[in-house]
Amino acid sequence: MNAITEKLLGMISDWKGAFQGAYNIREDGQCAGRQSSDNIRIENKPDAPGLIIHIAPGTKGETVYIPACVTHSNVDDVVYNEFYVGAEADVEIVAGCGVHSDGEEDARHNGIHSFYLKQGAHVVYKEKHIGTGTGQGLRKIDPITSCVLEADSVLEMDTTQIGGVDRTTRKTVAKVADRAKLVIRERLMTDGEETAKTEFEVDLNGQDSGVDLISRSVARDSSQQEYRSIIRGNNRCTGHSECDAILVGNGKVSAAPELFAGNLDAALIHEAAIGKIAGEQILKLRTLGLTEEEAEEKIIEGFLKG
Repeated sequence: MNAITEKLLGMISDWKGAFQGAYNIREDGQCAGRQSSDNIRIENKPDAPGLIIHIAPGTKGETVYIPACVTHSNVDDVVYNEFYVGAEADVEIVAGCGVHSDGEEDARHNGIHSFYLKQGAHVVYKEKHIGTGTGQGLRKIDPITSCVLEADSVLEMDTTQIGGVDRTTRKTVAKVADRAKLVIRERLMTDGEETAKTEFEVDLNGQDSGVDLISRSVARDSSQQEYRSIIRGNNRCTGHSECDAILVGNGKVSAAPELFAGNLDAALIHEAAIGKIAGEQILKLRTLGLTEEEAEEKIIEGFLKG
């Protein structure tokens, strides 16, 4: 691995010189290191660039790391990863992508991930995206995630992108079976001329299935964001979509949550709030000795952690 990869790994996956357990490190479209465990097997996809990750039924307390790094301009990396999580497994998956631009050409990573959770499986999926470098080429990250949740399974997704990515389109689609639940927490901040688009599409097909989508974002300077979500309640189910955004400077945000109830017992709700930081919040923190800029940063930090 090169020095930029190691720096990016520390930012997106808490790399401290080594990973414990199963892992695969991707560097500029190639494998830079891999290890399986007794319960988690990582293999190459035979028909496309990417991985097949098999997690054995009943696996408990293990973590698998699959970070990807693009370390220079003129790289357009596309990877297809499939996760097969066995019944009653309870594991953590740490992904994430860092893209570094050092020239005039663009640097891009497109991770296409498919999750298949068997009955009773529980997965916590953590994904951080970041862009670095001073090159003129755009830093792009365009993840596509599809999820199939069998009965009684739970998928918790925690996704974070805080600055540095010039262009991103983030799309997630899911099908949720009986008593299964999908929980997504998105944190997003854009600066300068950056643009970001989020799309969620969830079909609640199972009885007593559920989804909770929460997006918190900050659009600074002249950056632009779009949030689109659709929840389809096709059975007795519960669905919630929430988009909260803060505008700073000339930032722009468009939010369009959509609900479809195809069953009398589908209980669905959506919320969207867009606005600037309240003046009284700034004033209160300034009375504690902070400058206006410091107060603004504290408010944004707390908002994104909420």
